[in-house]
Amino acid sequence: MSETALIAPRESAKTSSLAQLALMRFREFIREPEAVFWTFIFPILLAGGLGIAFRNKPADVMKVAVVNNAGTASVAQWLRRDRALNVKSLDEQAAFRALRTGAVTLVVIPSAGGAVTYRYDDTNPDGRAARAIADNAVQRGAGRVDPVVTRDDRDREPGARYIDFLIPGLIGMNMMGSGMWGIGFSIVDARRRKLLKRLIASPMSRSQYLASYLLSRLLFLVIEVGAVAAFGILVFGVPFRGDFAAFVLICLVSALAFSALGLLTASRARTIEGISGIMNLIMMPMWVLSGVFFSADRFPDVVQPVIRALPLTAVIDALRMNMLQGLGLAAIRGQLLLLTFWLVVSFAVALRIFRWR
Repeated sequence: MSETALIAPRESAKTSSLAQLALMRFREFIREPEAVFWTFIFPILLAGGLGIAFRNKPADVMKVAVVNNAGTASVAQWLRRDRALNVKSLDEQAAFRALRTGAVTLVVIPSAGGAVTYRYDDTNPDGRAARAIADNAVQRGAGRVDPVVTRDDRDREPGARYIDFLIPGLIGMNMMGSGMWGIGFSIVDARRRKLLKRLIASPMSRSQYLASYLLSRLLFLVIEVGAVAAFGILVFGVPFRGDFAAFVLICLVSALAFSALGLLTASRARTIEGISGIMNLIMMPMWVLSGVFFSADRFPDVVQPVIRALPLTAVIDALRMNMLQGLGLAAIRGQLLLLTFWLVVSFAVALRIFRWR
């Protein structure tokens, strides 16, 4: 038998082993209800709750009470011209009681001499806002002329809302969580139950075993990314302005990078408690620093180089640049190179230090 004939079955067996390992990873995942919930359902629930809580809406109408006396008629008329105020005329005791119970945020007390007193809680932001709006209406009603003519040009184009900012962050957080938790727990659990020890006797190589985890994560990528992105686009109208191919590439490289990082963290851990501590130590700083729920620019300049070097920061920045700003591969090449670095280094180190026992 020729050497070529011997090599062909061997290569076919390797390919078959990798496919079977990846399929096993897939089955392990879908049989865990907790993993399915945290990967697919929780991000959508979080996006829905935060999207509703921080939705863009018109300015609140401030409730104001005007105390009935000699100057009430003219002052109340001036205040009612401003659509941001809901004005009620009440006697003094009723007005003060309404302020104490929160029924109004400001009490306006006109006097016979033309002066106006504002009674409000200066520690309440709504009270301070109502005072400013009411005073502006009173001053204009009394004849003040603004030296500069202004006008409002309201722009409510999707892209600047909180939900638009949030969805790319949740996609990145979801890829990190599913890649690291899904792989880390699975490997450590197999090591704890002595399953890895049995695999040593098989013809499977270490690289095949670790590569099967990377391949299995790609099977979930379409679902875990598509579910969150589709929810944001269809329910909240989150814009998608970038190139779809660039978006797919970002998600592909990101999923592989986080999967490799998950392999690295699970290379030596022997217990579930141990891997949980390592995972939290790695992921918690990125949840806080990388701009999932608020901009990473809020942190001091001295820590910005560290923040920008984190893989989750690169993922979220690239997704926002693609989805919200419509930028292509040329603009996000820095983020892709950083993610590729994390992928290559993490997988190489994991391959070197991985232990079956």
